[in-house]
Amino acid sequence: MTFSTGSWPQSVAVGDFNNDTQLDIVAANVGSSTVSVLLGYGNGSFQNQMTFSTGSAPQSVAVGDFNNDTQMDIVVANYYDHSVSALLGFIIIGFINRIALTAGNGSRPRSVAIADFNSDSRMD
Repeated sequence: MTFSTGSWPQSVAVGDFNNDTQLDIVAANVGSSTVSVLLGYGNGSFQNQMTFSTGSAPQSVAVGDFNNDTQMDIVVANYYDHSVSALLGFIIIGFINRIALTAGNGSRPRSVAIADFNSDSRMD
């Protein structure tokens, strides 16, 4: 099966973004500086993509609940603008908030990973 995304998809991750117990897909689209979210039906098919802006040239995505609101969030490594973006709190029309954190000039982040690095029971 083939599913449409933005330009030059680079990285994918899965999570249940709309809390329907079905897995959904997120893809980082380097060429269009977006992520595509495809909500799953649970039978191998997906809704048409929804796209959300990121920083420049997103290279990698990871999924987790970063703000403890029981909603899956997406974190994105943005290569050309030296930043990491977080798309927080998916609702039916999209994400409630986008946060961009600078990674420092010349950093060019290529990958993101999530874990509880400081043992506070929250994803970092």
